[in-house]
Formats: sequence, C-alpha cells, structure tokens
Amino acid sequence: MITTVDISRVECAVRATDQLGETPLWCEREGKLWWLDVERPKLQSFDPATGRHDVHPLATTFLGSQALGEDGSHLLALDLELHRRSRATGSVIPFARFEQGLDNRLNDGRVDARGRFWVGTMDNQLHRPNGSLYRVDGDGTSERIFSGVVVSNGIAFSPDNRFLYFTDTRRHITWRFEFDLDEGRISNRQVFADYSGSGDRPDGACVDVDGGIWTAFFAGRRVVRYRPDGVVDVVVAMPVTNPTCVCFGGDDLRTLYITTATKFLTPEQRAAEPLGGSVLAVHGIGQGMPEHRFRFNHALPGART
Repeated sequence: MITTVDISRVECAVRATDQLGETPLWCEREGKLWWLDVERPKLQSFDPATGRHDVHPLATTFLGSQALGEDGSHLLALDLELHRRSRATGSVIPFARFEQGLDNRLNDGRVDARGRFWVGTMDNQLHRPNGSLYRVDGDGTSERIFSGVVVSNGIAFSPDNRFLYFTDTRRHITWRFEFDLDEGRISNRQVFADYSGSGDRPDGACVDVDGGIWTAFFAGRRVVRYRPDGVVDVVVAMPVTNPTCVCFGGDDLRTLYITTATKFLTPEQRAAEPLGGSVLAVHGIGQGMPEHRFRFNHALPGART
C-alpha cells in the first residue's frame, strides 16, 4: 500500500532562489541545517529556532557537495577538489584533488560510519559516462571504486551498515551494493530501482531509522520512500518541479527537509512556482539518524586543541 502525502503538508522552511539547491545536512551540535547552491556557489545554514539564514559565498564554478567534520570544520567539493573550511574563520584550504583535465565536477557524497567520505564525479554535459565513485580517507588520499558514471547521486548507507545505495541520475537507476564497513569496500552491485523506461531522474537521497530510502526526483515533483526491499510505500507531492535532495533534521530528526532548484525552468514556470529554489519541509512522516562526520587525520593549522 502506498501512502500519499498531500502537498498541503509541505511547508517553506527557507524562502530562497537557489539555482541548484543541494546536499542538505542537519548538524545536531548546532541545531542547524546546512545546504548548498551548486551553481551560484554558496554554503548556507538555517537555524529553525531563530529563523536565521546565513549565506557564505565561495569562489568556485561549482560547489558540488559537503560533509560535516568531526572537528567542526566542513569538507566542501569545489569543482574537482575537496577543500576544508574552518567554521571559526571561514578560511578554505585544499584537501584532495580528482580527475584533473576532465570536463567533470564533484557531486553527491556521504560519510560512512568509519568517518570516510564517499563522493562521486559527474559529466558537466550530463550525457557522457565520465564520472566515478571514490572513497576518501582522513589523510586526503582517495581510491576510485568504479567508473562509467554519468551523474553521481543518491549516496546513502543502510542503518546497519550492510548496504551502500548509489544513483546515476542520467542512467535513471539506483543500485544497492553490499558494504564492508571495516574494509571500506563494496561488492555485488544489484539494481534497486530502475526508471530507465520512464526517464524519471532520481536525485539525492537519505535513509531513515527503519532503513527506508527517501529519494527526490528532479523534474518529477515528488519525493518517494522505498522500503528496504525496494517497494515504494510513501509518495510526497511537491509544489515545485525540481526537488533535489533530502535529509531529516530538527531536534527529534522528524522533519524532512527538501532542497529544490530553478535550473531548467522557463520564466513562465518560475513565475508559477514561487517556492522554486527554496528549502521545503514536511513534519512527522519519518525519523532520520545523525549524519556521520568526516574524520580528518590532522588538525587545521592554528586550530585550538
């Protein structure tokens, strides 16, 4: 049985005009939501207790992904490089480089329970299989896990750390891999959800405490929950064309936050969608888990110990 969540339950958390809002993460230490605008590069935060919305522009072409650091710093994907941003000073320093010379950029990523960052690259022209999935360790070294990806997305881990989920948006497929947490390895790729026939575009994802996988559908006006067996059991209607990514937040992790985009919309569509590019929220439809944090091997220069 599929539960349909009516559009009337969707609220606007932050009124914005993000061209490509992405990668929302809830920081339980600060009680804040963090997210990005990929194509008008800025790191943003929202404090629901005060309503404060802060914006931090960054000098890059694309701001593709982020992770929270165990030490309080941020890991940010600028074009084809990972950088480490000090929360105290806002300074940004290089941390790791990828695929120099390719017409690619870094895109979606997520930290595993051992503090490693799994991040994918994507083709800037959105049709060539130029991208790859990488695992990044705390010293900045990376390993290519597999290649042949068009647009990396939807990286998430099951609550029991047995599985990794990975989406290639432009292949219209989500895969599930068996995950070896101790070794940092994946194996046994299987199709989890296949939209190659319909052309639907599964985008960013997160998991809930029960192992459900919540996925936003770019150009699809909906967010969908899959049970761990791949069966859809919840569909959330969106008041915008382009939901992009999801996370659970709030003090009890029971608010589903959804980033959105105005990318590819015509002027007429933008006028008809006043919430396009905003951060939306739905309360009480599931419960998430705290995000894992990236474990840097070394402290930031000048950081207090």
